[in-house]
Amino acid sequence: MTLPTIKKAVSASVLSLLLGMSAQATELLNSSYDVSRELFVALNTPFEKQWAQEHPGDTLTIKQSHAGSSRQALAILQGLKADVVTYNQLTDVQILHDRGKLIPADWQQRLPNGSSPFYSTMAFLVRKGNPKNIHDWHDLVRSDVKLVFPNPKTSGNGRYTWLAAWGAADRADGNDKAKTEKFMTQLLKNVVVFDTGGRGATTTFVDRGLGDVLISFESEVNTLRDRYSQDGYQVIVPPTNILAQFPVAWIDKNIEQNHSEEAAKAYLKYLYTPSAQHIITRFYYRVDNPQLMAQQKNRFPHTELFRVEQEFGSWERVMKTHFASGGELDKLLSAGRD
Repeated sequence: MTLPTIKKAVSASVLSLLLGMSAQATELLNSSYDVSRELFVALNTPFEKQWAQEHPGDTLTIKQSHAGSSRQALAILQGLKADVVTYNQLTDVQILHDRGKLIPADWQQRLPNGSSPFYSTMAFLVRKGNPKNIHDWHDLVRSDVKLVFPNPKTSGNGRYTWLAAWGAADRADGNDKAKTEKFMTQLLKNVVVFDTGGRGATTTFVDRGLGDVLISFESEVNTLRDRYSQDGYQVIVPPTNILAQFPVAWIDKNIEQNHSEEAAKAYLKYLYTPSAQHIITRFYYRVDNPQLMAQQKNRFPHTELFRVEQEFGSWERVMKTHFASGGELDKLLSAGRD
């Protein structure tokens, strides 16, 4: 081999090595609730492209992990190295601080709207023609109505359903706790299946054909109606309802170990951008953007929303009073069996 040939070969090898050193591959793991798969598939691709344009030579891949949000939080406490969480209930993020010190106490102040880039409420999916004539929460306690919604013990979706029904009944009954407990006992009696998460409840109602009403997030039931248009499902948004916020956070301890801090923070901030908010509303989630919501008012029926803190005091109190062992849920489940 001649000297010029050797020099060319060495130069090519050095160039290849330098190019290889400059190329990067960044990976994020998003731990999310179980009915958010399609939403984040739609959000991830444009952000990955945006990242590539802003960081030449760095390929970003966003992976997803889905289950009931409480189960997802537990998995992180047990060692799942998620970079970010996008959950459907504040307590499932808060526990990452309270029990794991994985995030700081002030995590809600790091992003707008209490670190909630979008929100929803509860809605009913009923079968073609609405044969049971369902319009409001009190229609759900008739003896001829069978319900499907996830277990509040394991699902943020289920907890919001429980609290929405309780709050609506409490307001209708003039804050008479005895009447509200009677209402909730009958509601529980009408549940045919308590799945562990929202997607399992969907499978029970749609694929197995059980129940007259599926109660889930407004976003989920609208998506189901559109996907199974041939089945003629109808969506009912009751006039009194709960504000269901969807908090997000980067996991400080994990992004430090994963060397993913810049991408993780940019990803969650992206969820607040106009382009991402347009995608989010396409999936029937509500956003804190009055102009965008006004443009899409036909997709989001008016409903009077109350906050958990407004109706129940605090999430900490809710968890102890309603969902801890021996709480209202356990007590009324037992009463319904008597």
